[in-house]
Amino acid sequence: MQPQLHRSARPLLGIALLVVATACFAVLDTTVKVVGAYVSVLMAVWFRYVFQALAVSLFMLPLRGRTLLRTAAPRLQLLRGGLLLLVSVLSFLGVQFMPVGEFTAIVMTTPLVVTLLAALFLKEQVSRLRWLLVAGGFVGAVLVARPGADMLGWASLIPLAMVWVYAGFQILTSQMARTEDPMTMHFYTGWVGAIIATALLPLVWQAIPDWHTFALLCLIGLMGTVGHFLLILAFARAPASTLTPYLYSQIGFATLCGWLVFDHIPGAQELSGIALIALCGVGASWLAARARRG
Repeated sequence: MQPQLHRSARPLLGIALLVVATACFAVLDTTVKVVGAYVSVLMAVWFRYVFQALAVSLFMLPLRGRTLLRTAAPRLQLLRGGLLLLVSVLSFLGVQFMPVGEFTAIVMTTPLVVTLLAALFLKEQVSRLRWLLVAGGFVGAVLVARPGADMLGWASLIPLAMVWVYAGFQILTSQMARTEDPMTMHFYTGWVGAIIATALLPLVWQAIPDWHTFALLCLIGLMGTVGHFLLILAFARAPASTLTPYLYSQIGFATLCGWLVFDHIPGAQELSGIALIALCGVGASWLAARARRG
């Protein structure tokens, strides 16, 4: 039988799953920036989705059989897969023109949009204090970003466009996770992206230069597959307004990856921003726990 996952079940586990997912996404973005010097963005996107589609199929089809394909919302599965593909294209393209930490900080305005959409369309109750904490997390993101003259003006439009697409994807995921099997969602997401990317691949096909690049492409596929599966599980266990503050943790992970890979050492301003994000996340978690006890 298809497992039924509910928002009210184990919210702390949902938070933990989300934080691990953001770490996966930070590693993915950093790897994409490295690989971008050797292959095109669409090649990396194609590899990411083909990896996910094949991995989920080879692992789950023998265990689940045709039940893996059963869905009550095939059109929403197609829409979700298309949205995530567009998010990936914008993300992979954005990190080629901007530093990983700076790009991630702009993308982290997504939680503000998610909170707004959750309040308007999902009718989730968001207190004024929680709004203030989410806004504080955004201020921390700005501190980490350090916007300056070295940022290409037109390139900053890429993550801004991604913010709205990603917010829609997250809201749709939280809705579908109420009734849809997480592995079924993961299966369709991978294959929708793989099929669309494959159709576009002849336009940019190029040979993979060496085994090192191939290994990095495998890492992109692995991080994307694991990260988005954890995201599905997280939104199945907690409401969007509860999870929203913890999406900011990706800035910390991205800053760490930028330091380790590109030797970008965080300054006092970046560290202050990360601390503010963490404090706001803890405060929002406390409010959510108090509301559940009430």
